[in-house]
Amino acid sequence: MAKTTSLHCRVVEGKDLPAKDMCGSSDPYCVVKVDNEVVARTATVWKSLNPFWGEEYTLRLPHGFRSLAVYVLDEDTIGQDDVIGKVSLSRQQISAEPRGVDSWLSLVPVDPNEEVQGEIHLELWVPEQGHPRVLCCHLIEARDLAPRDLSGTSDPFVRVLCCGHTLETSVIKKTRFPHWDEVLEFELAEGELGEAVLSVEVWDWDIVGKNDFLGRVEFPLDTICTNPTKGWFQLLPFPSTAEDHREQLGALRLVVRLVEDRVLPPRYYQPLIQLLTEPILSPGQPPAGTALAILEEVTSGESRQDVATKLVKIFLGQGLAVPLLDYLTSHELARTTDPNILFRSNSLASKSVEQFMKVVGLPYLHEVLKPVVNRIFEEKKYVELDPGKMELSRSRRISFKGSLSEAQVRESSLELLKSYLGDIIDAIVGSVEKCPLLMRVAFKQLRKRVEERFPSAQHEEVRYFSISGFLFLRFFAPAVLTPKLFSLREQHADPRTGRTLLLLAKALQSIGNLGLQLGQGKEPWMAPLHAVLMPSVTRIKAFLDSLVTVESAEATVGEGMVLPALFHPSATIKEGYLHTRTAGGPALLPRFAFKKRYFWLSSEALTYSKSPEWQVRCSIPVPLMRAVERVDEGTFQHPHVMQIVAQDGTGQLYTTYIQCKSGQELWQWLWAVRQASSANEAMLPTCHPGIFRAGRWTCCLQPACTAPGCSRTHSTMVLGEWSDPLDPAAAAQTLYGHLRRAGTRLWAEGAEGPEGSAASEAPCLGQAGGPVGERLQAVLRDLDIAHDAFARRDGAPGPPPSPAPAPSSSPAT
Repeated sequence: MAKTTSLHCRVVEGKDLPAKDMCGSSDPYCVVKVDNEVVARTATVWKSLNPFWGEEYTLRLPHGFRSLAVYVLDEDTIGQDDVIGKVSLSRQQISAEPRGVDSWLSLVPVDPNEEVQGEIHLELWVPEQGHPRVLCCHLIEARDLAPRDLSGTSDPFVRVLCCGHTLETSVIKKTRFPHWDEVLEFELAEGELGEAVLSVEVWDWDIVGKNDFLGRVEFPLDTICTNPTKGWFQLLPFPSTAEDHREQLGALRLVVRLVEDRVLPPRYYQPLIQLLTEPILSPGQPPAGTALAILEEVTSGESRQDVATKLVKIFLGQGLAVPLLDYLTSHELARTTDPNILFRSNSLASKSVEQFMKVVGLPYLHEVLKPVVNRIFEEKKYVELDPGKMELSRSRRISFKGSLSEAQVRESSLELLKSYLGDIIDAIVGSVEKCPLLMRVAFKQLRKRVEERFPSAQHEEVRYFSISGFLFLRFFAPAVLTPKLFSLREQHADPRTGRTLLLLAKALQSIGNLGLQLGQGKEPWMAPLHAVLMPSVTRIKAFLDSLVTVESAEATVGEGMVLPALFHPSATIKEGYLHTRTAGGPALLPRFAFKKRYFWLSSEALTYSKSPEWQVRCSIPVPLMRAVERVDEGTFQHPHVMQIVAQDGTGQLYTTYIQCKSGQELWQWLWAVRQASSANEAMLPTCHPGIFRAGRWTCCLQPACTAPGCSRTHSTMVLGEWSDPLDPAAAAQTLYGHLRRAGTRLWAEGAEGPEGSAASEAPCLGQAGGPVGERLQAVLRDLDIAHDAFARRDGAPGPPPSPAPAPSSSPAT
């Protein structure tokens, strides 16, 4: 059984950021830290003081955490990036909001005295014999200290303060992993203890100017006298002083939610999965009396996407994804009287179809849109139709014949949009055979249900609306608008390219609405595109007709094909050109040490060769990987380097270094390889973030090549995504927690009824769903008992019990 702490963090947008560049703008990006360790980095938004990132991370943390911090920086081509400010949230602040934090938070300046990281290894004791009494402080070593010098290292020493006395260790030069192994002794006068503390401070020695603070830890003297202390201790900052930050640094909008789960072995969730799949496998139950209906009833807006994602994964694992979507959409159809608003709300049915398309259809989306999106990014053409936003001065970049008029800019923009849109429509219309069979089967069933619900001739268009609304409004158009969020690009668009993508996304939305609404309302300047779009609508209708033309024999096997198709071990997860070198190779000049190679990552191996077409390839088997970590900046002349420690056929460890083009690319490959190797056993607890050179490790200065690693590894910290392989137990645990919280809330609401009302009238899950609701309540109670049993075994508290349904014949006690 695995106990997990998941931190969901969405970096949404910033506003009113200060200008850091001479052009009066900034190029902002965010760095996410958990307990002062970098865990993620957003892409850069170029030339914007009000950037939108929209990037979401699910961090699966092995041992919990203390704090989350998001730093906003301005990327510079030359020199170090400028720090704009940060937002910090403690674990207590996040836990205090059951639904999570979703708000604008003001950026505050970054104080170097608060930016500490790392741990110190020490031992404290007071010998029982001897007079006067002596406090012994054994400073052993430290690790992962903050780099304070330009070389990417520090010159650390320890200063210990006790009862008005101060002693210091020697300075260890150029390392973030110092070994002191020194004992400092303090005489303790009688009656001097009281509330006195021992303060251990780590500093970076500077030959010029003030020393830099690296962190500290404190211990009460009376505790040390009674209980000797030894171990690793996290370094903490000085207590922050409450200051009125007059400098306006802008604000950051974050969505943060903490989920602490204990995932039981899969067999414990089978009764819950069986109840959820029962209306699919045994149809004929009353629509309102199923476990799925109860789940839909108790799922509110903010949790629908998470519930929908987990439902889709569970039913994909059972081979029942299409029947699930058919069940949910049929129930929404039954409640809908106006076909014009069909599936336009963020209902559980709509969100489930949306998540289904993402999980099943992402490779299809890439094949259709990536060539056109790449062309738009590379060309960077100026496109604008809104007269209020036209910048005619830009015409100098369009024409050498002087400034263009507004009409000429509009005409040029229409031609470009027509060209881009034509390529997109051609790619979509010609993609029928490329569309995953499972998506086609689901859309065929959806059209059938829509035609049964709205059979009259006046509703003929609804059969197209129902599919195009999902495919265009919730799939193609969002991907064109924000390619980074659909992994179509590694970077966000610059303002010019972003405007082109926005206009194209609006055009695709209009096509999804079969040509309606374009140029109406607040955007009449979009009307000239209407004539361009109408011919495309006819082609799109023919495309939708072909898309749902699936033979019954194909439909029966479609569901079973999804698992091997989506999660085949040899399927490429990530690929691209990188530079690599192997530890212990020939002593080449630094310029030639790294070789350019083309890499492919699958769940089986990381493979590379001279080019994509080169037949001779090297590979690192994923099951033999033992650590995937960053390398300290400054270790090589090249920045952005990661390392993979793996075992060879004889069991010996070897290290491969990989250099990426940017910090963003480094994090993408780091997380991808960690995710692929997350199930590996025998991962190393430590490794060296430096290289063995000139007879010693550059990180900790140890002279032995075989010296144990000096830095903790992060193999158990995983960045989860909605495209992760199926894990029915983890998905069912999420639904169990959701139902348990909803049941507790409903029970509490019922218990607070009018004075004199019986508690048995409380609308708990059992009464809300009839016999199935009572069975669901029993399943939740059994899971409560299982969680309690495992919690007692692990010495941790279990979840609060689910509310028990009251007997119908007597008041609850």
